[in-house]
Amino acid sequence: MKIENIDVIKSSGEKVKFSLDKLYLSLKRTGADDMIINQILDKVRDELYQGISTKEIYNRAFALLKKNKNLLASKYKLKKAIYELGPTGFPFERFVSAILNYSGYKTKVGTILQGKCVSHEIDVIAHKNSEATMIECKFHSEQGLNCNVKIPLYINSRYQDIKANWNQNQKKETSLSEGWVVTNTRFTKDALQYGSCAGLYLLSWDHPKDNGLKDRIDRLGLYPITVSTLLTNREKQFLLSRNVVLCRELIQDRFYLDHLGISEMRKTKITTEILQLCD
Repeated sequence: MKIENIDVIKSSGEKVKFSLDKLYLSLKRTGADDMIINQILDKVRDELYQGISTKEIYNRAFALLKKNKNLLASKYKLKKAIYELGPTGFPFERFVSAILNYSGYKTKVGTILQGKCVSHEIDVIAHKNSEATMIECKFHSEQGLNCNVKIPLYINSRYQDIKANWNQNQKKETSLSEGWVVTNTRFTKDALQYGSCAGLYLLSWDHPKDNGLKDRIDRLGLYPITVSTLLTNREKQFLLSRNVVLCRELIQDRFYLDHLGISEMRKTKITTEILQLCD
């Protein structure tokens, strides 16, 4: 059977045709050279069958990358690593805040803001120059769950209520000029259409084109600690519980590794991996 006739089952349950080009591009994004990529493509192609899941294809490609180089495998698992920030959304909020900090914003997480009608707890408030941005984060710990139109509808009503109070307050040094919705998954077509019409900025895994979460993370080298292939799940959760979300933060505060109770050899390997990711 030709590979273009192979049906693949996505995490949402949707059936799509297998695309060798998509797999190639996802592997290329890790920095792997064509020789490694072609070896992986050949092995994955040989193991394809009708109705294979995208998860199984991912697991096979990940294992083959890890066999070649841990660093490549870490970059390849970026999307999965974002899900591993859960089960609560708070580490994701801190992650979004950190990305904005490295983009020139000053941010605060979990702020109570007074609207014209009621008060609201806002995930992230970001300031840059004389403007403020209200950001709400919608985290999903399971793949296949997308943000429908109800989410930007709800968030826009909160944004408008806060904006009405904010911009009439003469004590404010900045104007509230933008509302964002950020998710680690994707937005439905209706959600994107409403966001564009209402003037909300929607940021998802791959939207806007070439400037989605994955693009910003790769461009800035702001990988979450959950991408590490050397840290155990227990160790990752320990670091997240202490608000260490980025690999860069672990470089700056290496004493956290001392609290993990690991050998000097493991510390060196983990530090080397993280330094390479942030380079």
